[in-house]
Amino acid sequence: MAGSDQAPHDIENPCIPLVTSMSEELDGLSPLSSLCCIYRVPERLRRVSEKAYTPQVVSIGPLHHGKEGLKAMEDHKKRYLQDYIRRTRVSLADYVQKVKAQEAKLRSCYAETIQVSSDEFVRIILVDAAFIIEVLLRYRFHELQDENDRIFNKPWMLQDVWPDMRLLENQLPFFILEELFDPEKIKVSSNNKNIERLSILNLCHNFFKTLMHIEGTDGNMEKLCASKVEHFVDFCRNLYLPLPLKPHAKGPLETLNTPSITELHRAGVKFKVGSPKNLFGIRFANGILEIPKLAISDETELTIRNLLAFEQCHCMENYINDYVVIMDRFVNTAKDVELLVKHGIVENRLGDSSGGSTLINNLADGVIVDSNDFYFAILCEDLNEYCRTSWHKWQANLRQNYCNTPWATISIAAAICLLILTFIQAVCSVISALPSKR
Repeated sequence: MAGSDQAPHDIENPCIPLVTSMSEELDGLSPLSSLCCIYRVPERLRRVSEKAYTPQVVSIGPLHHGKEGLKAMEDHKKRYLQDYIRRTRVSLADYVQKVKAQEAKLRSCYAETIQVSSDEFVRIILVDAAFIIEVLLRYRFHELQDENDRIFNKPWMLQDVWPDMRLLENQLPFFILEELFDPEKIKVSSNNKNIERLSILNLCHNFFKTLMHIEGTDGNMEKLCASKVEHFVDFCRNLYLPLPLKPHAKGPLETLNTPSITELHRAGVKFKVGSPKNLFGIRFANGILEIPKLAISDETELTIRNLLAFEQCHCMENYINDYVVIMDRFVNTAKDVELLVKHGIVENRLGDSSGGSTLINNLADGVIVDSNDFYFAILCEDLNEYCRTSWHKWQANLRQNYCNTPWATISIAAAICLLILTFIQAVCSVISALPSKR
């Protein structure tokens, strides 16, 4: 029949509409940007502590903008923008144009597509950036604080606001703060002679090192000035990073089993507070383990969790990750925390040793251990080797259980002397009993 002679290619392909639709979707995909630096926290980390990654008072940037519990701060943020415009004497139109010119770059800094209009996006970034700059300025220069300021005076909300400024999902790209900040337009009597030194970087350093109680970070500012800062979380991570980094300390991890602080104590290891300039400066030599001081609090948990989340999303080197892992190995029980507190290594602001050990252990939930490239691999190997030596354990047992007080030491010494004298007396008796040679 004529119908049976029809060529297959003359029949319309039913897949053509689907192919066309999918082709349009693929062509519409935007290329991944190398500028991406602000991410959603991975679910494996978030499910351990939702609160540690979620803003409680103020939204910064578009990811949490408009959430019901954060709307109360919106008018206050706008007041800060208004004050910043008056302070700098730059028109609102000029600031809007500055942000508008950077819109594409700003959007590319977020790992997900921001589904808001251009005008709304620019509004969010400008209001939040001016708010942050004003917070940093008013913290540094008290003369800029208004008596009715809700953050710095009554009801003094700074302690509620600044933790939200350290959350990975609550960030603005650092470059837009620098773009909108002109130190020459900031007039403060206490800084007139040093106005040329005023910068967003220096304001951030003053703000975070003080509120986070980080010591010995001034030397790190040279590195920060010479490198690109992505946002506040990246800034805080770099405050903690050692200078210089020591890649030779890294290596393959032979075993995940590392002695706890209690086990190390029983093996005769002595503990010492390490330098505050380097959180990662955990060293072991000549039977002495040095660990830099660590304050345990809810703020510590929030900070480290967000540094860890950023590191796992963005960085090639997992220093925070490996630090959390080694501390988790050191602390298993409340006794471990008590020993660290006793030696001044841990400042337990939670008050409860059991709570302190739980916090440290929970920090390691969801982390990834790269056994082929672990920052403290050599340290773990040295500690395991030390604990395998029976002589060290025997010495520690004698010192801790029998010579732990002056009187106990004297008693042990007297007993040893008595044994020696008894032995000598026995030898002399045997010798005197032997027949003499004629």
